[in-house]
This record gives sequence, C-alpha cells and structure tokens, in this order.
Amino acid sequence: MTLRDRFWETVPLTKMTAPEWEALCDGCGKCCLNKLEYEDTGEVEFTSIACKLLDGTTCRCGNYENRHKFVPECVRLSPKTLPKVVYWMPRTCAYRLLYQGDKLPDWHPLLTGDPESTHTSGNSVRGWTIPEFAVPEEEWDHYVIEEKP
Repeated sequence: MTLRDRFWETVPLTKMTAPEWEALCDGCGKCCLNKLEYEDTGEVEFTSIACKLLDGTTCRCGNYENRHKFVPECVRLSPKTLPKVVYWMPRTCAYRLLYQGDKLPDWHPLLTGDPESTHTSGNSVRGWTIPEFAVPEEEWDHYVIEEKP
C-alpha cells in the first residue's frame, strides 16, 4: 500500500485513494459503540456497549468484509455518506476532524507511525466494552458514557 506523504493535509477526502481513505481510521473502535440518538433534540450519546462484531482487543471489526450480512445497519463510510453520519462519529475520528477542517490528533498512527498509539494514548475502547448481546436494548441507557474529547 503506497500512500502519498502526509496526504491527509493536502488531498481532499473526495480525492483520496481507497488505501488512503482506509488509513485514516485510527482503529479506536469508538464508531462501533452503540449510540442512543434522541429524535427530539438530535443529541447522540455513546454507550459502552459494542457491536457484536467488534473485537475488544484489536478494536477492529471481527468480520469487516462481511459485516453488512450480520449488521445490515452498519454504515458504509465514504466521502459521499460522511456528511450524513458525521454528527454521530466520535469527536476524535479522523474522518470527522478532516471533514470539519481540523487536524489529526497527535496520537494518530499516521503521525506517530505506530499502529498502537491510539491504544497507548488511551483513545481507544480496548478492554472496556460490553458486547451488545449481554445487555437488553431497553437497558442501554444505563451504559451511557461521556465521550473523551
């Protein structure tokens, strides 16, 4: 996989190659947390309850290529879909940050060169999620967390 040098600073999201687009993901796993969205206010709250496909150790989807077969509502993130879903993405997400014209956080693997930097900086869900099948959906509001800025 060949990536242009510091492509995230010079290439618009809509002009990135597929490998560049995928490289933006920091592997935090936060997008795989179940969220509560309140229709009356539009507020979104994250829970500590993870999608059934999230691997809590790697913070990656356990079946990324086939995820839509098992989780049909899983978002297909692309430059086209990003504007529709950016409001519920984690505040530290590279896709959200770049879409908003912000910079990547200093712990992002593209800046550190270390794929573990997201975890070692405490910016991932590694080790603290609860699988969604362990909690009835009507109880998810008991598992709301404050998203780390």
